[in-house]
Amino acid sequence: MDHEQGLTMWEGYVDWRNRAAIKGCHGGAVAASFVLVVEILENLAYLANASNLVLYLSKFMNFSPSASANTVTNFMGTSFFLALLGGFSSDFFSTYYIYIISATIEFMGLLMLTLQACIPSLRQPICASVNRNTPCKEVGSGHIAMLFSGLYLVALGVGGIKGSLPSHGAEQFDENTPQGRKHRSSFFNYYIFCLACGALIAVTLVVWIEDNKGWQWGFGISTVAILSSIVIFLLGSSTYRIKVPTGSPMTTIFKVLMAAFSNSLFPKNSIGNVLDTRETPQNTTEISEEEEGHGKQNTEIQTEMKDLKFIGKATVENTAYPSLHCTVKQVQDVKIVVQVVPIFMSTVMLNCCLAQLSTFSVQQAATMNTYIGALKVPPASLPIFPVIFTMILAPVYNHMIIPFARAVTKSEMGITHLQRIGTGLFLSVVAMAVAALVEMKRKRVAEQSGLMNSTEPLPITFLWVALQYLFLGSADLFSLAGLMEFFFTEAPLSMRSLATALSWASLAMGYYLSSVIVSIVNHITGRFQQTPWLYGSNLNHYHLERFYWLMCILSGFNFLHYLLWATRYKYRSTKPDDERDQLDNTPSEA
Repeated sequence: MDHEQGLTMWEGYVDWRNRAAIKGCHGGAVAASFVLVVEILENLAYLANASNLVLYLSKFMNFSPSASANTVTNFMGTSFFLALLGGFSSDFFSTYYIYIISATIEFMGLLMLTLQACIPSLRQPICASVNRNTPCKEVGSGHIAMLFSGLYLVALGVGGIKGSLPSHGAEQFDENTPQGRKHRSSFFNYYIFCLACGALIAVTLVVWIEDNKGWQWGFGISTVAILSSIVIFLLGSSTYRIKVPTGSPMTTIFKVLMAAFSNSLFPKNSIGNVLDTRETPQNTTEISEEEEGHGKQNTEIQTEMKDLKFIGKATVENTAYPSLHCTVKQVQDVKIVVQVVPIFMSTVMLNCCLAQLSTFSVQQAATMNTYIGALKVPPASLPIFPVIFTMILAPVYNHMIIPFARAVTKSEMGITHLQRIGTGLFLSVVAMAVAALVEMKRKRVAEQSGLMNSTEPLPITFLWVALQYLFLGSADLFSLAGLMEFFFTEAPLSMRSLATALSWASLAMGYYLSSVIVSIVNHITGRFQQTPWLYGSNLNHYHLERFYWLMCILSGFNFLHYLLWATRYKYRSTKPDDERDQLDNTPSEA
């Protein structure tokens, strides 16, 4: 009877009351559906403010265009970078509790921003300058303190949510069956779909309310949305299976690196036997009792470790530091993490391009004719174009493109993760070229109309800017979903939340890189001409088209760099849990 009961349990998982999770009662599509609904509300709360924040800072806090852009990119970069903290905490504690804590912190930050927008004495008077070249009064230090306190509480909460929620949803599916892996892949596609659903509401309804009814209403809606997401998440508690934490993944990484470093400096143990991983593979590790009988597996591991000889030295037993001795499993886990780092770094430039959608692209649209017939469209609603495209393409990709690809390639994945990421990187190159051409056209219209120094809308429709949104939105769809699934499936079981958080860390580094590139461009161009490319309060005097061409060139080089690493990567994710530590020596088809 006990044996039969044991077969019904999810090994390594518990329910929200810390009891053993039961198959048929915990996990599956129902549990994941709560996560998807929560993501709609969470992304609505975050993006409703992030997409329009650059205009709030310039119009209500009197920041210059470049200062507004850098503030937004720093805020969004911090939000996504803190996903690493959320992922680390989720692996150390659990995704369930980290989400609840993080959502509560975001709620507190949004509440502060709502109060500042509601109470006039807590914010700066509106600037009513009629000349773009006339600066407004700078915001007071007290107002700045409250603004940034609220913003970075939101950033901390968003980071925790991004680092825990995707992994929590993906963990609801059984990886040991092909059907479970396919459902998990579908989950990531629909996770992006739900991101788009939340974004659609944010950049249409909420942005319109912010522009026409006041920012206090926009912040208020976001506050209610995140509070509602907590309630819905808790309602699904009885359906979740929650992975039992196995300790800090960073401890394993640090221990392996320290052991490898120690054994590199002191290659001899206390009895004088030389243990060098570059020599015979059978001498590179001592197999524990649990690992006996797996000679073939260890041989494959040692063969593969020749690619990373330094890390392989961590398995050498050095009696001078016995506490640093690492098992083959620990070394292999760290090796996997090291191998995905070049893929991770290759996506940073793409996210640097995406940062422009929340900054300069919005400011471009704000100078143009934003009417569609009799309807005045807020500039921050421009992301509606890639959002709608994502909502259409995500189901088509999941239900048509992937099944067709599986039938053609006779493989479980159909289209590999790396092929999907590469498609996104290529589209980012095209997007930056389109953005440069559109900006050249916009400035030409401003010059011909004599409106270079005017606040009047230019006689050109803002739909031209939508072209770069469309290409970058498509790039985001391919890259983000592919990257999240790639990191989750390739990572060791004990590091999955942290690895998935790398997707958001890539976004963070992209936003930070955007600020750095803007500063460097201004510094260099300011030395060779009177005015830097991206300086001042008048966007019409910026050389934004040159900046976009620079981004296009950098993205092109980044794509070539990605191809170099992607074609050398070897997949390990198509096997069940009990076989995942065995290495697949067949090169991937990136």
